[in-house]
Amino acid sequence: MEKLLIEAAKKGDVEKLNNLIKDDPFLLRAVALSDEENPLHIACIRGHLDFVKELLNQRPGFAKELSKDGFTPLHVASSCGDVEIVKELLKVGGFHLCLVKGREKRIPLHCAVSKGRVEVITELLSACLNSVAEVTARGETCFHLAVKNNQFDAFKALCEHVVSFGKEDVLNKKDEQGNTVLHLASSRKQYEVIDFLMDKDLGYKGKLEMNSLNKNGLTPLDVLISQGGDCEIEEILSSYGATRVQETNPFLEIPIENPRDERNTGRGRPKSASKKLQEYFKYDKIKESPSDARNTLLVIAVLIATATYQAVLSPPGGVWQDDFSPDNNVVKTPPRHTAGKSVMGTQTAISFGLFLIFNSVGFFMSLHMMNFLTNGLPMQFELRVALFALFATYDVCMVAIAPSGMISVFFVAVSVVMSLVVPMLTKVVRDHNKWWRRSELPA
Repeated sequence: MEKLLIEAAKKGDVEKLNNLIKDDPFLLRAVALSDEENPLHIACIRGHLDFVKELLNQRPGFAKELSKDGFTPLHVASSCGDVEIVKELLKVGGFHLCLVKGREKRIPLHCAVSKGRVEVITELLSACLNSVAEVTARGETCFHLAVKNNQFDAFKALCEHVVSFGKEDVLNKKDEQGNTVLHLASSRKQYEVIDFLMDKDLGYKGKLEMNSLNKNGLTPLDVLISQGGDCEIEEILSSYGATRVQETNPFLEIPIENPRDERNTGRGRPKSASKKLQEYFKYDKIKESPSDARNTLLVIAVLIATATYQAVLSPPGGVWQDDFSPDNNVVKTPPRHTAGKSVMGTQTAISFGLFLIFNSVGFFMSLHMMNFLTNGLPMQFELRVALFALFATYDVCMVAIAPSGMISVFFVAVSVVMSLVVPMLTKVVRDHNKWWRRSELPA
């Protein structure tokens, strides 16, 4: 019997619905107790208005039930944009149905906004004015969802509504990342949204927080610049008082010139061409994104590892191509040597030792950088195995070209120590530099 009811809901067959209820007056009650899908949800998905009306007359309680996906029939109808079905559902539940939270704490208005259903948005706001201030489990308002889903018409309808009822403060609400609507619009370079927010005729421009900080400590203008910038949007934001974080947060940790060096730097004089070029290419942690910086550092680390590894395969001066062991009566030119051993190591042990140490420092430091910068990426185990294999082959090559057993033992000891010391040493140096910069700040 319940399956027949579901089939009737899919087809929107009102006559069959009435016949089933006539045959079993308690059918709808049995459906409410079962695990089967609510027929009202199915009718809303299929858009059968007459079936929805009849079902609501018979069992209005269905309008409040959540489906297996965590949505009420009003959530479904709002997403689908069926205005007439929305109106029928609101007649039953009205204010209370508008505030029922479904999956991720979304209310029907959130679903309508995400799909850009402007007519449905108008109906829902008319039924429940306060629903515009509700947030999802991620702290998103309707305005956040409209911007994230590129629904400008929905965004415009929401803005006109909050202005009409004096609820402009909703525009300054932050999501769980601390982003306001202005942060999101700037991040996505949505010129239309930002231009609309700055419209003087709407009367809420002055109530927008232009320099609110998100959890990364960035203002909307900082977010825009970090995404590559946009001249027109930047001009609009700046004209209405938007600033960068250095101007709004005097306690931000940024490099500060030492006042004692001012007389030596010629602060008041024009900067040289080389200084201007250096500043032009200098890394800006506000303008440049962390992912771009990581990618650049990874490329540099790979280049260093390649160069230092190649230096072991082809050491300075090359390797001996033959074995030579001079007799006692012959002048030792060239010196005693073995094929495959370093020429430089045989002739000048000190130079070879310096080459061994500094080349190894560069190689092991580059491996540490690759390990550090790829932390959190997928396939961690495979990556660590590959780095260890590279480390092992480097050691094998270096030992193979070492001209004596003593140098080989020395190198093995150095490689083991470096692999352990490099991560700790970089951490100590970095923490020390951070402490030193803080000590330089004025009290």
